Amino acid sequence: MTINGKTAVAGDDVTGEDVVMLDGKTLSHKVKYEYYLLNKPKGYLCTVSDDKGRKTVMDLLPAGAGRVFPVGRLDYDTEGMLLLTNDGDLAYRLTAPQNEIAKTYLVRVEGAVSDIQLNRLRAGVEIERGVVTKKCRVTVTETNKKYTKLRVVLTEGKNREIRKMFEAVGKQVVFLKRVKIGELTLTGLDRGAMRRLSQEEVFYLKNL
Repeated sequence: MTINGKTAVAGDDVTGEDVVMLDGKTLSHKVKYEYYLLNKPKGYLCTVSDDKGRKTVMDLLPAGAGRVFPVGRLDYDTEGMLLLTNDGDLAYRLTAPQNEIAKTYLVRVEGAVSDIQLNRLRAGVEIERGVVTKKCRVTVTETNKKYTKLRVVLTEGKNREIRKMFEAVGKQVVFLKRVKIGELTLTGLDRGAMRRLSQEEVFYLKNL
């Protein structure tokens, strides 16, 4: 057996980009990696398929797109930045908690948010029994008696984390949108639209 033309030995690692041959026959081919950026609208699941027939982000893929999968998740009622790829190494890099990749969200909640509530959010709150969020950046961008708009920057990605954080301090999230991963933004991409990432953007993400 050979890997990329070299004789294989026990313990060799093989990735999707490696060409493995046995007795002159190819066992695997190099994978053509694809990278997409989606401005996810509300009402779509971040999954490849749904047994209940609900819409998924895969329905928004352009014709001719390869087999890709969502990197992380945005819940059904959350919109904004979502990456899709078949590059498992990059997906892991962006979602592994220890890498602490910053993700920025726009949040709107009902009513005013007090300084005490803001400081609790920034310091970390218990969102489930024994589960406490990491410290994060929370900034008020607009406020009045009816609602408060905030910008939240997280370095982790627990399930429905922002919604649970605000619930923990007695506030209900009525709008939630992810607008940045690192310094990558949605600029120029309409809601529901998708585009391929540039080589420069892929390089940037791989080096976050």
